[in-house]
Amino acid sequence: MERTGPPARFTGLLAAFSAVLLAAGGLAATAPSAAAADSDLARNGGFEAGLDGWSCTGGSGAAVSAPVHSGTSALRATPAGSDNAKCSQSVTVKPDSTYTLSAWVQGSYVYLGADGTGTTDVSTWTQSAAGWQQLTTTFKTGPSTTSVTVYTHGWYGTPAYYADDLTLVGPGGDPVALPATPTGLKTGTTTASSVALSWTGSTGATGYNVYQGGTKVLSVTGTSATVTGLAASTAYSVQVAAANAAGESAKSAAVSATTTAGGPGGGGGGLPAHALVGYLHSSFANGSGYTRMADVPDSWDVIDLAFGEPTSVTSGDIRFSLCPATECPNVESVAEFKAAIKAKQAAGKKVLISIGGQNGQVQLSTTAARDTFVSSVSKIIDEYGLDGLDIDFEGHSLSLNTGDTDFRNPTTPVIVNLISAVKTLKAKYGDKFVLTMAPETFFVQLGHQYYGSGPWGGQDPRAGAYLPVIHALRDDLTLLHVQDYNSGSIMGLDNQYHSMGGADFHIAMTDMLLAGFPVAGDRTKVFPGLRPDQVSIGLPASTQAGNGYTTPAEVTKALNCLTKKTDCGSYATHGTWPGLRGLMTWSINWDRFNNGELSKNFDAYFGG
Repeated sequence: MERTGPPARFTGLLAAFSAVLLAAGGLAATAPSAAAADSDLARNGGFEAGLDGWSCTGGSGAAVSAPVHSGTSALRATPAGSDNAKCSQSVTVKPDSTYTLSAWVQGSYVYLGADGTGTTDVSTWTQSAAGWQQLTTTFKTGPSTTSVTVYTHGWYGTPAYYADDLTLVGPGGDPVALPATPTGLKTGTTTASSVALSWTGSTGATGYNVYQGGTKVLSVTGTSATVTGLAASTAYSVQVAAANAAGESAKSAAVSATTTAGGPGGGGGGLPAHALVGYLHSSFANGSGYTRMADVPDSWDVIDLAFGEPTSVTSGDIRFSLCPATECPNVESVAEFKAAIKAKQAAGKKVLISIGGQNGQVQLSTTAARDTFVSSVSKIIDEYGLDGLDIDFEGHSLSLNTGDTDFRNPTTPVIVNLISAVKTLKAKYGDKFVLTMAPETFFVQLGHQYYGSGPWGGQDPRAGAYLPVIHALRDDLTLLHVQDYNSGSIMGLDNQYHSMGGADFHIAMTDMLLAGFPVAGDRTKVFPGLRPDQVSIGLPASTQAGNGYTTPAEVTKALNCLTKKTDCGSYATHGTWPGLRGLMTWSINWDRFNNGELSKNFDAYFGG
């Protein structure tokens, strides 16, 4: 969150690690001759049938009649924004076999490669090919590899590139077999409206379908899911089946789960089933004007005090004070502020201290800083009688050390110490402690493509850096509300890029949080989806509040798609989540400045 207008952070962050990725592609090997019995396995490698067999990100690819290397067609793909115009196809191969991948290309920074080889994924590239130039590389498949993905792509901000006559020569793979039936299905946390499930993965599966009473209700990529929209105090029968390109396995043995008593949305720190979260500019003023705590409208269920900030980046010593009168002439006294907080809490509202923001960089790089963080945040919570903590770490607060590649087992001190500090605070204050997080898309959903420094090093180490924190604290987390603004385009689970400002972006980004996703494309490292009552959509309250303003009509479309599976447009969600908690916005002040447009729309939609 920023004190003033929106920064162009994302573009700079992406550019910072995009440039260095160029060096990572040069893994070309000298190609040996293929065996005589080998054949070309690539489908439509000459693009004579258009894009048949190929998938290009962001609609970037097209078959053209000129220039061509041979035949009558070639591929033209155009990078745009944060899309590198990747065109790919999956090819069936044999385990423990050698393959030669080749293509003729034309353009600047054109790449050719193969992923999912089961050994070392390969790529080769040319910096500049004014005319047709052949790229070639080889790889050997792993002992259990039955398919690989071959691809071409360009680079960010460069003109269109061309590719033609792509071949993958080697022994043909056996037909894909149906995956094994999943085993070990068991239930986890249940609420009045949801049941968490987990199971053992199946050999050959690329995804799983969850069935409730014989009807498919969810499709996920990992081995866990949460079925939502259930009735309280009701028994349900659930099963899961594995899926791949050949079809679906038999369903697992059924297990029974009974939802708890009470209304929907349980386990949310005492929040209503659908909650509106907003940041209150308490320690500073900007063009939106200062709003006194007593004047915060009743629409707001969670009020985040912005901001607690450190005395220095690495001290862990967090301080909070009200806006000075010289900056905010209408600021209330500390006694009035505390009294207003108690009044809000008496009305059922939650008031949290938000740590960080645009200017408040926090790096808990030592255990001493961790312990100081715990004691100083506790002091703020106790002094003002607050309900919990919001973590709004931005900028350089969180990054991953080189070699820290598994979000499930982080080793970077700033990550490990933050997790430990928050667990200590949660243990101190108990089950009623409200914990929320407000990361940017760069630190969460971008992790679907890039995680930390990457397998070769050189990527921006902040990419996906919130994922280990969210994952380690998921059982303590009340709400995650990712900032769907001030963001570049992000790839969704449909392998297409989505841009902020409309319903589509919020649908795709929220679907990722609820369905889960492979981290850095690695299907052995899947970030499990969160419960819908743990997720809210983050929005700017006005055009002045941040890039990515979304009109009320588009917000309504996003809510309809995610909670009712209507108004979804072209994006197909992986479930329906009537228990989605609600909306978060930057900020209460900007919403008041904008005549309450966002809060009025929320109240109208959820009957507030």
